[in-house]
Amino acid sequence: MSDLAAAEPASFSDAEILARFQRSQNLPTGSQTLGFRLTAVNQAERSVEVAFEAKAELVLNPMKQVQGGYLCAMLDEAMSVACMVASGMTHVAPTAEMKTSFLRPALPGPLKAIGRVVKWGRTIAFTEGELFDGEGRLVAKASGTAVPTPFRNYKK
Repeated sequence: MSDLAAAEPASFSDAEILARFQRSQNLPTGSQTLGFRLTAVNQAERSVEVAFEAKAELVLNPMKQVQGGYLCAMLDEAMSVACMVASGMTHVAPTAEMKTSFLRPALPGPLKAIGRVVKWGRTIAFTEGELFDGEGRLVAKASGTAVPTPFRNYKK
């Protein structure tokens, strides 16, 4: 089986990974702009739930809706973190390709993303994400491919 997540036992529990993210003082500026906050981790399902806070002064287009690029970034964050979780926190997974479908406008305020790893192969991870508004309506969906890279090989 070439699926790394199924082959390698997790060295951290879901609760430990969640706590690690929640107490981190080193949140990237892009994540800060999006209002990123990891709210749930499920290693068995290779998925995460992420809360975002779309701040009007930072992410709106001229129509007073969240600009699509920020929605893509939110989905990308959720799918990327799902990859980290699927690897047992041993890999990052830079996005190689991503397709996003926008289903309804998103307004400023809370948004929730679900990111999941559909398949983790030797060289490519296949991901999916869904983004919901504060009322639970689906705003956008994405699918992507990422390149799993061990932390020790990752260069800034």
